[in-house]
Amino acid sequence: MIRATSLLALACAIATPAFARPQAAPAAMTPAAADAFVAQAEKTLADMSVDSARVAWVNATYLTDDTDALAAKSGGAILEVSVRYGLEAARHLRTPGLSADTRRKLEILRGGITSPAPSRPGAAGELATIGTRMTSTYGKGKGTLDGKPVNGSDIEAAMGELRDPVKLKEMWTSWHDNVGVPLRADYAKSAGLMNEGARELGFPDTGAMWRAGYDMPPAEFERAVDAIWADLEPLYKSLHTYVRTKLSDKYGEAVQARSGPIRADLLGNMWAQEWGNIYDIVAPAGAGDLGFDTGELLVAKGYDPVKMVRAGEGFYSSLGFAPLPASFWTRSQIVKPADREVICHASAWNIDNVEDLRIKMCTKVNADDFVTIHHELGHNYYQRAYNRQPFLYKNGANDGFHEAIGDFVALSITPDYLVRIDLLDAARVPSADKDIGLLLRQGLDKIAFLPFGLMMDKWRWGVYSGAIKPTDYQAGWDALRLRYQGVAAPVARDETRFDPGAKYHIPAGTPYARYFLARVLQFQFYEAACRQAGWTGPLHRCSFYGDKKVGQRLDAMLRMGQSKPWPDALEAFTGTRQMSGKAMAAYFAPLKTWLDQQNKGKPTGW
Repeated sequence: MIRATSLLALACAIATPAFARPQAAPAAMTPAAADAFVAQAEKTLADMSVDSARVAWVNATYLTDDTDALAAKSGGAILEVSVRYGLEAARHLRTPGLSADTRRKLEILRGGITSPAPSRPGAAGELATIGTRMTSTYGKGKGTLDGKPVNGSDIEAAMGELRDPVKLKEMWTSWHDNVGVPLRADYAKSAGLMNEGARELGFPDTGAMWRAGYDMPPAEFERAVDAIWADLEPLYKSLHTYVRTKLSDKYGEAVQARSGPIRADLLGNMWAQEWGNIYDIVAPAGAGDLGFDTGELLVAKGYDPVKMVRAGEGFYSSLGFAPLPASFWTRSQIVKPADREVICHASAWNIDNVEDLRIKMCTKVNADDFVTIHHELGHNYYQRAYNRQPFLYKNGANDGFHEAIGDFVALSITPDYLVRIDLLDAARVPSADKDIGLLLRQGLDKIAFLPFGLMMDKWRWGVYSGAIKPTDYQAGWDALRLRYQGVAAPVARDETRFDPGAKYHIPAGTPYARYFLARVLQFQFYEAACRQAGWTGPLHRCSFYGDKKVGQRLDAMLRMGQSKPWPDALEAFTGTRQMSGKAMAAYFAPLKTWLDQQNKGKPTGW
């Protein structure tokens, strides 16, 4: 998956030590004092964030011992500042008579620290050093294929292409062992430090602190997430049953049984989080032949990574958004450099909080990265849309919004869109009898991701609350993976392993509920955009490419940033104030009916 560089989160991770620390809390806690404190904090963080982002960028794109050291040092400095601001914000929040704007900014200062550190001397530096060491170890990590080292970007691609279960098992096991295991002790230490910091800020633990960032109490947020999953779980189970049968047909029951969990390495993805790469195995006869493959079209038309990004920019331009700045093209990392180690995990950046937009990718010419580009640029256009907001509001309405914008645009990568950008010949557009194939191809990514998106933070919430002890990290992960995904490792795992660490967002400390919410929100946004565009055909064939009225409504929502509670932003574009899985269920309703027909007489669940 992919993430935006959240400005406040970045400010809490990396910075320069040259700025003054916040002043001590004033003796009189008055609304005027709170207003003055917020103004000071906002200016200081805004000033710090530019150099902070530059340090982070250099470290991510030049992974060396020196840049690791620089990032750890500056990270400790700003984390200490951010914790002090958070503690002072907590005190000011007890002041009666605060304005709504000041109260909102104080809540962001108190709860917006992704990795809260204790205030005691040295703790922030220790946490920053551990965090930098973990992400650097991940970025340099390698698995093996045929006994030879393979970097993370290449092993991801190979997992999607190879069909030999022996090689798949080797890649899966070597990556999880080589990357995950070395992080276990550091992760446990960081979790303890973060919990200590969260408690100082008035939260029971770090998980509760993360869940508090959604304009509702943490317990209410968790109930809302569970309710969304309850609506969509039947759709996932239908897909799981169908895919398990097809994999058993392909590999035999000795490799994949016809009941029980699916073997994780057979699903075309290192983490079994998206299954689209195995469409060739599960495609329905006749209807499954879509007549084109986007990756093959890109190659045939002579696309290189830069041309792919240009195409993504073209989509947003068609909605009326201004072109990306010239600096984007000279400062982004679009392909993996041949001469150094980098973090290939895709991300979008706004270095100066105004117009220095960039993406960092190790782009390959394939369908997955074409979608990823549209997603990442969604972050960039969101970042630029809210760049006139006060610093503390320069973020998505909630973190799920930031992830959903590019995702819902990517839903418009339909055959019609590919024709309009001259990638696909109009004569090769799939006919209506291919709709099940089109929906299955989408569902293998969109539906399959849902339980993974949920269990990532379910595991961390358990770690932070103490429900999952450090001695049970692997067992807790395995249990949640089985419960939600119905997926199991291809080899036995025990507590000498640390499979969570083999997924970037765990060592990077990036909350993951945002991606679950984004999977749901994108369909709400997409349904609203298609309605605004006057689309009357099957929803999954809608493309709002070129519709400037949709662009205007979208821009109005994006410009709000985090200045209002997320229901206000959601209502501005969709007309509803509630996150719901209903739009996603409606999109895939024809597929659900078809899957259930195919699954008759077959065991469901695991």
